Amino acid sequence: MVSNFHLPPVGFGPGSQPEGDEELGYMQLPSGMRTYSAHLPEVEDSSAVTPALKLLDEIAAAAEACARGGMASFDLAGLDAQNRALIAETMGQGEVAMKIRGIPALMVQESVFAGVWSVAGAGVDRIEVGAVPAAALSRAFEPFRKGQTALPPLSDGVVNAPALIAELFDKSAAYVGGAADVINLTLLPHTEEDLTLLDYMLGEGAVTILSRGYGNCRITATATPHVWRVQFYNSTDALILDTIEVTTMPEVALAAREDLEDSAGRIREVLEAIR
Repeated sequence: MVSNFHLPPVGFGPGSQPEGDEELGYMQLPSGMRTYSAHLPEVEDSSAVTPALKLLDEIAAAAEACARGGMASFDLAGLDAQNRALIAETMGQGEVAMKIRGIPALMVQESVFAGVWSVAGAGVDRIEVGAVPAAALSRAFEPFRKGQTALPPLSDGVVNAPALIAELFDKSAAYVGGAADVINLTLLPHTEEDLTLLDYMLGEGAVTILSRGYGNCRITATATPHVWRVQFYNSTDALILDTIEVTTMPEVALAAREDLEDSAGRIREVLEAIR
């Protein structure tokens, strides 16, 4: 069906977001992959930072435990400035950053220890340990921009989107966990109008993730349960792989068991060096 109805220009990819959006400013695509290098904070008097050292010991133990499943959370509000600074310096910045919209809005930064996350927002200042922060799972599909349930009259250029939308809605409703269902848009014939319709129908969820662990990758939750957009870019920010995944959380955003075990050991190495 062809009509004069045109979907709003809210597609994915470079140029799809308003350039003046200050809220999105910190979520620029990463420019390169960071690798872990041993960084030892300078501590003149370890007795002055006993609370921070105790907390780091607890975080290491949690990383070891969470490698077998589960999550742990540590509130930083009770630390004084010196102890808080030591935690921040030790954590550093790793490969993954997240924005979680809603109330409270949260900014998440993975530390240099995979699976150890700094989570900050209004009234929130904590370290979380686990494959992914809890709010990234629980709030992912809260609508920032609602999806639609019925197709509008289609504009010229729409070819394959209606069939893809029907498939995604079915997979979303049927998903109960397990392996991801992946639709590789890069390998499927589609038009810009198809992408715009997909975006319009799926909506936009609360979570945006940027990862440099698998190259430059942007992961966006839709407002359709279990449906994620996963896009990979090259060094010039050109889109090279464009997929939609039906899953709890795309694997590229998760810290693996081995990552958490490694993080536990490396945090303990830092503690030994400081003490």
